Amino acid sequence: MILKKGPILNYKGLYGDDEGNYSSEYIFLELIATRSQNFNWVIKPHIHTHLFQIFFICKGSVEFINNGLTPKIKAPCIFVIPPTLMHGFAYSKDIEGYILSISESVVNDIFKTSLLIDNFHQIYVVKKFYDNDSFEEILQYITKIERELLSNFFERMTMIKAILSSLFVTIFRLCDIETQKNVNANNYQYFKRFSQLIKHSNQKKTVSSCANELNISTVHLNRICKSAVGKPASEIIDEYIIIEAQKYLLHTTNSISEIAYKLHFEYANYFSRKFKKHTGITPEAYRKLDRS
Repeated sequence: MILKKGPILNYKGLYGDDEGNYSSEYIFLELIATRSQNFNWVIKPHIHTHLFQIFFICKGSVEFINNGLTPKIKAPCIFVIPPTLMHGFAYSKDIEGYILSISESVVNDIFKTSLLIDNFHQIYVVKKFYDNDSFEEILQYITKIERELLSNFFERMTMIKAILSSLFVTIFRLCDIETQKNVNANNYQYFKRFSQLIKHSNQKKTVSSCANELNISTVHLNRICKSAVGKPASEIIDEYIIIEAQKYLLHTTNSISEIAYKLHFEYANYFSRKFKKHTGITPEAYRKLDRS
């Protein structure tokens, strides 16, 4: 499917809803068909400012629209979409599944003493499962969450957060399996250490500096990254920088120059050019999306 280019849609809450009231404790579960059929089964590329979303595709197929690419993926599969990351979908009319939307503050509260949520810094698509029954086991989490959401049980939110914690860990383990199957154990450890270097550094990171810290060559590091996630090391670094920039733009009042400095750019115009190259719009325009 080819969509005409236009402004990136931005929603504080659910797709197509500009008037909803979304609290810091917001959790919502719905059937995919409930919303998508109102848009002729096509959800245009958009971002959610403060929502994590998990899509569980049980039947049918979906074209995942992101950066112009529209690969068709058949059920069963799972999409994990962190806040501020652009995504869109074109569903087959026989689609069956669920969308779980969770406020960013709820997810951060669940994992406030864990580094697990740091691993969800990009869109994940899970297409492989342990065995034929594992996807059905994951759907049991949905049944439990739905029951709690519709109930007035004692400590309902505590129970929902406990279920969500187990769900995220289970999905992350599946994401790990998809990565590990492409690389040997030694290279996988290099890739994990490379990811940590990018996320927890107080200075500018380059492919060369990361390779030096890992005591491997840049060529070897690029091979590891390509085998693990199909991208060169430089692209992984750039993606993390852009995600951090989006968080600063949407959640702080820092100037563009201040954000550029925090992200270790020597000049603000270098930062602006890189941001526009990856997102299609300037940092100033992206910040206005949240206020329009």
